[in-house]
Amino acid sequence: MDFAPTQEELFARARADLRMGLPVLIAGQLVFAVETISSERFGALMAGAARPVLAITDWRAATLKARAYDGDVARIIVPQDARLPWACAVADPADDLSAPMKGPFETLREGTADAHRAGIALAKAAHLLPAVLVAPAAETTGLTEVPVTPLATSPLGNVVSAGLPMALAGRGRLHVFRPEDGGEEHYAVEIGAPDRSAPVLARLHSACFTGDVLGSLKCDCGPQLNGALEQMGREGAGVLLYLNQEGRGIGLANKMRAYALQDQGFDTVEANHRLGFEDDERNFALGAELLGKLGFKSVRLMTNNPAKVARMEEQGVEVAERVPLRVGENALNAEYLATKAKKSGHLL
Repeated sequence: MDFAPTQEELFARARADLRMGLPVLIAGQLVFAVETISSERFGALMAGAARPVLAITDWRAATLKARAYDGDVARIIVPQDARLPWACAVADPADDLSAPMKGPFETLREGTADAHRAGIALAKAAHLLPAVLVAPAAETTGLTEVPVTPLATSPLGNVVSAGLPMALAGRGRLHVFRPEDGGEEHYAVEIGAPDRSAPVLARLHSACFTGDVLGSLKCDCGPQLNGALEQMGREGAGVLLYLNQEGRGIGLANKMRAYALQDQGFDTVEANHRLGFEDDERNFALGAELLGKLGFKSVRLMTNNPAKVARMEEQGVEVAERVPLRVGENALNAEYLATKAKKSGHLL
């Protein structure tokens, strides 16, 4: 038997390496996450024969007025005298308002951006800032190497299921699913005994530590979670899919970075863009996969987001009805909800 890691396992290892500050190999290039590289490794990278390139997304490039010749990616040549704080300031918009002048930037337009694009995607998957340092690899011993083309989402396997009495929804059953690549687990909360032959009352709920656990008033996530469970409890049946996609898929740390930008006056979409992310980085196909594994083909989907309806139908799940879930508005999140309605199409 060959005990060598599969490509799926190599991608998981690469995510962990980036989070620890180690480089990975992509198409013969060293790729470091700007957020985690040490000063020592940055210095060694700058001492190499070729100057490294700092790759950022087109959203971050637009904020910095850097040319993104590759469309979705800008490849900035790192200045000869640059130090790590410069790279961090390009990657992280925290001090954009207090120190806006980071350029001028010299960006590449020749050659391929495949390794740079793949590195950014890997940084996103690791819930790091989407900014990577790329340079030709001189030493490759012991480094994790992954292909340029990312793998499809890892299939989910049911780890365990057990009964769970709940204050809001009554008796139910919690199913824990784990992706085969060892990534974050996702959960399905089955309330009552839903009829698999009829549309089930369902909610795709993305994890929100601040709202679900701490009762944050900056969003409506906690009230939506509780409201969905209460309604399923009243009707006697339903399924709530709890997807670990914090902060619209960017992770808790980046979500807090977005909150800090909101404190500077940016709305939620603008904050995500300044960080280099899309409006929404979530993968709703996970919800469709969980529904299929539980035997549900049709849903009455509890959501104010028409995009969720579209994503479910694209994945082969029939949405028999969209059930509004308008709860949780308060004086502190009114502007946030207005932005979701105006820029993300939520029906509020």
